[in-house]
Formats: sequence, C-alpha cells, structure tokens
Amino acid sequence: MSVNDFQLTETPLLSRSSVGRAEELRSDAAALTTGWADALLLRVNSRGQVKVSPEGQLVFAEATELGPEPVRGAVFLGIRENRHVWAVRVSLLAGTLSELRMLGGTLDDADAGLLTGAVAILNWHDSAGFSAIDGAPSEPTMSGWSRISTSTGHEEFPRTDPAVICLVHDGGDRVLLARQPTWPQRRFSILAGFVEAGESLETCVVREIKEEVGIDVHSVRYLGSQPWPFPRSVMLASPQSATPPLRFCSRTARSPRAPGSRRTRCVPLSNSATGVRKRTRHCCCPARSPSLAECSRAGSNKSWVRQQPERLYRPSACLTWLSDGLVATLPSPYFTVGTT
Repeated sequence: MSVNDFQLTETPLLSRSSVGRAEELRSDAAALTTGWADALLLRVNSRGQVKVSPEGQLVFAEATELGPEPVRGAVFLGIRENRHVWAVRVSLLAGTLSELRMLGGTLDDADAGLLTGAVAILNWHDSAGFSAIDGAPSEPTMSGWSRISTSTGHEEFPRTDPAVICLVHDGGDRVLLARQPTWPQRRFSILAGFVEAGESLETCVVREIKEEVGIDVHSVRYLGSQPWPFPRSVMLASPQSATPPLRFCSRTARSPRAPGSRRTRCVPLSNSATGVRKRTRHCCCPARSPSLAECSRAGSNKSWVRQQPERLYRPSACLTWLSDGLVATLPSPYFTVGTT
C-alpha cells in the first residue's frame, strides 16, 4: 500500500473514551453531592502520575475519603457504570505509579478517556490560578470546568493549544522521520508543530515542515485527531507529499549551492559509529536549503550545533527516510536523509 492511500484504521489511543462527560450535571450541585456518596476518585500527582495495579490498570479511591461532599479543586470527569468519577491533584502519591505516556496503549477505552481528561484539565488548573484578563486570583467553578475571576467575575474556560503532526512522504513508500538530539538512540518521530494565531491547519503544516527541515510540502489532508495533554494540546494529523523531491547524492559528494544559499553538505550515514544499519548507502539534502549553514562542533558532550550569523543552536532533529525498516543515526549537524 502506498502512503498516498494511508488512512487511520483505528481510533488514536488517547482519543478513545466510552465515558459520558455528563456536562449537564456540572452546575447541578445537588446531583453532584448525591453522586459523591459512591463516586470514584482518581488522584494525579504533579508529574501526571497515577496509582496503578500490578496488572497496570488505574486504581481509583472512594471520593468520600476527601469528605462528605465535593471538595474545592476536584474536577468532575463524568459517569462510568452509573458512578460519578472525579479527579484531584495531589502532592504525594504512594504505591506503584505510572503516567499517561506509558499507560495510554494498555488501558481500556473508559480508563484511557478518564486519564486523558484528568491530566488535561488538571494541567490547565495548575497554570490558570490568575485571570488572564485582570490578573486577579481565580476560583474553580462548574465542578472544575471553568474559573471565575475574584475581582470582576470574568469566566475563563480550559485552553487547548492545537498542533499539527505530519506524515511527510515522497508519494511512494518512503516517509520522513526526525529525532531530537536528546532522545534515546533509535527513537524517531514524524514532524509536529503548534498552530500560530490566525493560521489555518493547512498553512501551519506547510510552514512547520519548511521551518524544521527546509522542505516544501503539498496535498495536505486531514486524517484525525488525538488529545495530547502535555501540557494542553490536541494533535491534528495529516499526510502530505514533499516537493521538490529530495535529490540523492553519493556519500562523499557535496550538494551544489543553490543560488543565494549557504553551502550545505551531504553527511555519510554508513559509519558504524553512528549505529546506522549497513544497508544505508546514501544521504541527501534538499535541492534548496538556504536556511542551513556550515556547521561546527561545540560543547563538552560533543553534540552538534548549527551556526548562523546571529545565533548558535542545536538542530532540532536529524531525519531519516524509511522504506522497509528503521534506521538510527546520532545527532547530526545537518538535517540528513538516508535510505534503507
């Protein structure tokens, strides 16, 4: 199957949820107090960790452990199997702990949705203690789903920052992956970035890919979405083709300069010290890459940096084309590309 035919075959892991949020009850104090008597409570610490069972499932407490009625700071998540479910931030949590990044793929739909919602809304409360309008302290209301300024009564709602996550491909069977220099070896990801104010999703995809790797993309289309509460995003997925095609060159050759651009180089990917698989033979650079400059090595950790006239910084990623397997490289001074 070509990547042009790529479709989601199942719901993204963190988008799964079978628990109704029961929004109509958020302002019904009497109903919430009645439901509190046998409600479930999910405690989440400041690192986003929760208590889990030996089987890796969420461990809920009884809400009445906190008091006879809903307490300030608790957030109503919804109704599961006729029982109200609440979440609360705690400073200390004992027992076996885990967090959403590790649990997202193993929880059932109900628990995945509850934990994702709890982490997202509690993260928002952590950073929303003061009104963005008048700077006054704010208080939670609507059972944790909004906050009210204590000065003006202005109501503010949870903020979600949209971001795009992009599968860049060559129109055939190869996709473009990236890695942060600080990531463990052999960890790669497709490219992602935040949507800016006044920007459409499609424009954001084109801009982010151009900024990150100097590649133009087209044929942007929407695939699906997934909440990403780290701390408060929703990821909107899209595949798109890269153009112009990346031009492959030999391991020792340098790519010629484009008019008006700085010099770029091809970086050999077959050095065994990089951990690249032996089948990797070539690298390439975008035919036009005016944002890439000659690179220098700096720092005691021997990480690569890229020098431009006004700043010195690490590259955000080095890139690898995949066809039939994963290729691993060390952080590189260039956005390098190779084939298997």
